[in-house]
Amino acid sequence: MVQPQRQFKRICSVVLGIVLCVGCAGVPAVAQLETRATTYLAAAPGNAAVAVGDFNHDGKLDVAAVAKELQIFLGNGDGTFQAPINYAVGDDPYSVVTADFNGDGKLDLAVANDLSGTVSVLFGNGDGTFQLAETLNTSTAPAFIATADFTGNHRADLVVLTENYVSVFLNNGDGTFRGPINTSMGSVGPDALGVGDFDRNGTSDLAVATNTLTSASVTILSGNGDGTFKEGTSYPIDTGPMSVAVADFRGNGQLDLAIASFDGGGVSVLLGNGDGTFQSAAFYTSYSADWVTAGDFNGDGKLDLIVSNFATNGYYVGSVSILLGNGDGTFQSQKVFPSGKLSTMVAAGDFNGDHKLDVISVDFSDDYFLTMLNTGTAVFSPTSPVTFPTQLIGTTSAPLKATLTNSGTTTMTISSVTGSGLPFKMTKNTCKGSVSPGAQCSVAANFTAQVEGLVSGTITFKDSASSKPQVMELVGTGTVVKLSPTRLNFPPQKVGTKSAPQIIQLTNTGSVPLNFTHFIFTNGNNPRDFLETDTCGSQIASGASCNIKITFSPRKKGACNAFVQIEDDGGGSPQEPRLAGTGD
Repeated sequence: MVQPQRQFKRICSVVLGIVLCVGCAGVPAVAQLETRATTYLAAAPGNAAVAVGDFNHDGKLDVAAVAKELQIFLGNGDGTFQAPINYAVGDDPYSVVTADFNGDGKLDLAVANDLSGTVSVLFGNGDGTFQLAETLNTSTAPAFIATADFTGNHRADLVVLTENYVSVFLNNGDGTFRGPINTSMGSVGPDALGVGDFDRNGTSDLAVATNTLTSASVTILSGNGDGTFKEGTSYPIDTGPMSVAVADFRGNGQLDLAIASFDGGGVSVLLGNGDGTFQSAAFYTSYSADWVTAGDFNGDGKLDLIVSNFATNGYYVGSVSILLGNGDGTFQSQKVFPSGKLSTMVAAGDFNGDHKLDVISVDFSDDYFLTMLNTGTAVFSPTSPVTFPTQLIGTTSAPLKATLTNSGTTTMTISSVTGSGLPFKMTKNTCKGSVSPGAQCSVAANFTAQVEGLVSGTITFKDSASSKPQVMELVGTGTVVKLSPTRLNFPPQKVGTKSAPQIIQLTNTGSVPLNFTHFIFTNGNNPRDFLETDTCGSQIASGASCNIKITFSPRKKGACNAFVQIEDDGGGSPQEPRLAGTGD
């Protein structure tokens, strides 16, 4: 299987040896999708996927997530989740799907385990817990799993995407499965898979996206009703296909396709003819699209596209794009919302019970998912949590402001605005009474660091834009690590020469020794514009200081930016004092 190559721009920026993007272009945002909560998964960098369902029948959506293991997060009904319940599955779980496999009215789970070459099936008890996993063996490593009825008997079968095959496991009706029935994709293995009854004959078909070094296509496999398929037409799409969404974008009873493409930088939309064939692809700009799903995001009865972007505008920044549907199979230009560092998957559902479609964004970098709530006509800025700069313990930040705009056509009424209390203090509130269409109000708060590490709070709005309170998250971090200064600016320096050194002093203001798990990242294979020496070692005592000495030796003319990255146990790690200079 040819995997898409993920590439990122770099602009004369280093972490003293490791090339990163500093000073990258900002992420454009239209405030309707608000990051509300961050939920961390089991540590397993690179593999994280979710499935959404009501596992305990309480009317609140829950999340099943796979990272190092399977984790069940029961929903609280406000966009937040309870602590996870963990279940053992196979090695390197990569994808998860939910359906009622044994026909008892309770949602079950199936997990594709990449390294062990297995599928784990867990039957639900209906109370949010699951039975021990039962194992199915696959022919080769499975990367993606989905469910559909391939025989027309109204049973939930499984289809698995592996390195070489599309494999179907037929359901015996009691949650046990036959198979696998393997369909080879030839020398070019499958990259992404969509399932639907494209020819409307009562059995499911497949749309299989494949990629080569120079081109990509989606091939339609028509189901024969027994788990086997007949190969149909292939259609050119954007290169680097990562996921396929199947939905009726025109409301005419004919299924269409939307395919997220990483290398192509957008989404390919193919409208179905209802007979198993499709029209040529129309292309819509997103960014480095990893995942696409469909749903009515703005409540106008027309399906929209929700896209997860691994990188944004060519840079190493994740985002979620919304492409509003026109109801005729065409879509408007994207609206972009900041998400995790590296967004790789999105799932949609009403996670706070206000009858608006919300989004969960899964992050590739740090293995967490973000709950991004749809706030409707109450438009908040910033769209992500109000995040205070890292603050020394015992000190108070300057206030930060958040703005609410009434983007609707009728007056909005705000009945109350309340803060969650220390360590955050609301210092200003103009959001009272009525807010006219197009008008704004604002709140401000400060942060007093009391403990090491990350803490969060909320400002809660009760308004007529939603049947549920809308919550703006506040995030702050306390640290004992004092840096002076936090930025070094070097004067213009002739290319090939070395500047006089400048000093950053690091002080441990805490009551116990400060340990450095990693101090300065270096990589001798890459030439550096900024050079570093230090007197810090791996630990400094309470109240003690050390010096970080930086010199600037530019390799070419023009502006150059970098930062020192310090990892420690003093809160707020990594600390990142900035460096700037100009080659002359």
